[in-house]
Amino acid sequence: MTASALPAALDANALCASVRAWAEELRLTGLGIASIDLPADEAHFLEWLRLGFNGEMAYMSRHGSKRTRPAELIPGTVSCISVRMDYWPQDVADATATLADANIGYVSRYALGRDYHKVLRSRLQDLCDRIQVAVGPFGHRVFTDSAPVLEKALARNAGLGWIGKHTNLIDAKAGSYFFLGEIYLDLKLPADEPSSAHCGTCSACMPACPTGAIVAPYRLDARRCISYLTIELTGTIPPEFRRAIGNRIYGCDDCQLVCPWNKFARPSAEKDFAVRHGLDHSQLIDLFAWSEAGFLEKTSGSAIRRIGHERWLRNIAVALGNAPTSAAVVAALTSRAGHPSALVREHVSWALAQHQSA
Repeated sequence: MTASALPAALDANALCASVRAWAEELRLTGLGIASIDLPADEAHFLEWLRLGFNGEMAYMSRHGSKRTRPAELIPGTVSCISVRMDYWPQDVADATATLADANIGYVSRYALGRDYHKVLRSRLQDLCDRIQVAVGPFGHRVFTDSAPVLEKALARNAGLGWIGKHTNLIDAKAGSYFFLGEIYLDLKLPADEPSSAHCGTCSACMPACPTGAIVAPYRLDARRCISYLTIELTGTIPPEFRRAIGNRIYGCDDCQLVCPWNKFARPSAEKDFAVRHGLDHSQLIDLFAWSEAGFLEKTSGSAIRRIGHERWLRNIAVALGNAPTSAAVVAALTSRAGHPSALVREHVSWALAQHQSA
């Protein structure tokens, strides 16, 4: 990507104002221009890797400094447009009540609708198309959690929020229930003021983590995180974390649910993020009965599909092991005791042992 110049008649500030207006028309709920200099974030990230907190996520260290230096990932990059898109579904079952019912499977609220990668990438490309009409051909790349990008640091630099003690981005007016996306571009645009931090003395997110994954303010050990254990981890869930997982079968929202800034979060009007197949409040037994074909059908276009049927059953087996003992729960687990997957069989065996001891 080589540097592009703005047309002589087009002022950079005027272009930025147009970009913000176009983003609003595309139902993006926030947009800012970020500085791409991230030296402090690079040091923090390298220390995180050194401590092994990335677990099995080897891709986090695979690209050297390209993750922390945008111009190395995409040569010619001089600016980054960072966007936010709210996702909390409308008319969703109460998260706290769902977590409190051990017979119900809890799915992280971001994953209840259509896969955000598809939705946000499409909007970002539409935004690029509009920019190109205004300035002519220019170098750019669109990202939605799909490449080595320090998206939260860039979003902070773009003024979209600060990185909280739980390591999620928080906006003072919108909480933290949103997706992030980026456009790396070779147009030099005036950067917005970075957001300042406003967690203060609050540390509600840290004790709220069921597995103690927030090991220090602003430091997350992914190996302990339920989102990592139920989504990223491909093998056996360590037994020491299984009881704490409770009924969480895909991801975890606990650190965000207790964050006081989320009192300002608003449900998304985006129809693509509406709840599908009742996954906001479904019985574990019913979900465990899904065949592989049924799983693929019901998770078509969903972020959940990426874990596959085997890990879906693994996660639900753990949740059923934590459910109240009943004949129906034991029967459901027994029905999968001879599953072809050793991974599923091991977790089913553990779950049945919980009920035998009970």
